[in-house]
Amino acid sequence: MKINFLKIAFLSLSILTLASCSSNDESDPEIIIEPPVLNPSNLLTTQNVTTFMVDANATKETVALFYNLKKLAKTKVAIGQQDAFNSFYQDNGGESDIKKNTGFDPAILGSDFMFITDKNNNNQADNWFYQQEEKLVNATKAAYAKGIINTFCWHLREPSKEDSFYTADMTADQKANAFKSILPGETHHEWYKKKLDKIASVLLNLKGSNGELIPIIFRPFHEFDGSWFWWGANFATAEEYKTAYQFTVDYLKNTKGVHNVLYAFSPDNSYTTESNYLSRYPGDKYVDILGMDNYGDFDNQGQSGATKANSKLKIISDLAKAKVKIAALTETGYQVTSTKAPITDWFSTYLYSALTSNNIEVSYVMLWNNNKDAYFVPNGSVSNAADFKNFAVKPKSALLNSLPKMYELPK
Repeated sequence: MKINFLKIAFLSLSILTLASCSSNDESDPEIIIEPPVLNPSNLLTTQNVTTFMVDANATKETVALFYNLKKLAKTKVAIGQQDAFNSFYQDNGGESDIKKNTGFDPAILGSDFMFITDKNNNNQADNWFYQQEEKLVNATKAAYAKGIINTFCWHLREPSKEDSFYTADMTADQKANAFKSILPGETHHEWYKKKLDKIASVLLNLKGSNGELIPIIFRPFHEFDGSWFWWGANFATAEEYKTAYQFTVDYLKNTKGVHNVLYAFSPDNSYTTESNYLSRYPGDKYVDILGMDNYGDFDNQGQSGATKANSKLKIISDLAKAKVKIAALTETGYQVTSTKAPITDWFSTYLYSALTSNNIEVSYVMLWNNNKDAYFVPNGSVSNAADFKNFAVKPKSALLNSLPKMYELPK
């Protein structure tokens, strides 16, 4: 829906002019009426929601997810974790570590297309990579059945040898050419399309109990402002990055007919201004969620780091309000290891203040995964378990137990 603010202003001025002309008393005091402050976010309704989305043909559950995430940010921040159902501290399986600690499931489940699109995945039942695909698909379906939000990143291995996504593992030639080679007309473009074909196949078969397609959030080419990944800033111009992102969206949506995706744009934390943040932005027609990954500001920097993180979140919160998009902290955390102790009140003070200060509206936060030897989210048995539990019950925090129905538009 487009609103012509100049036309509104002109009409308002015309009305005021007519009103003043109707008086014959030249001594009438001048009446000055301040124009109303219009918040674009308030324009969102259940009827016009697709106007603000990437996919005008999104499934009704996907439309509902966009609407409900946008509205959620006014009162709550959904809390989740990458691989929450499959990666556990000390390999202690069963319920997620979040649920072991709090008694409640996470509100967000993070997954990765990495093994799904791996060159070694041959779609055979005895293949380890295919088994990982099945595990991820089953976790996504189980999360959706509970009402949890699903989000996917993609650590895609570089196209020439498909051995790694980290530039530290690549030759100078690989680093210089990998990203450019997947662009339309280039040497690995067909290779890239086949990877997207695989993702499309998975998404088009990702169905709930009534046969409906399960919505996911997809954030391709994340942390692109750093250069640790082959799609990073040193290896792609801004225009090349935008082209690849736009192609990815168009191909999934228009060529493959995938309509159960919200698209997230998520640099790391290097930006300090709106123009920095938008320097590689592919455009409103290609982005539903304005995200940020941020570990650095929370790495033992105390309140000053939390304040820096909050100022960056405020930039995307303000942009999300103006553009009628969703703002999110798409990845964060502080990893505790055998040699790296927890930070006192990291969750309940620093992370919470970053997510809530200065009237920002952030829809969700996702913490990175736990493993056998280290954790980002404490289970119930470690020294900072109470800190996370306190964080989870704060007024604006939401685990699954306080999450509204995300896949239905309110009546």
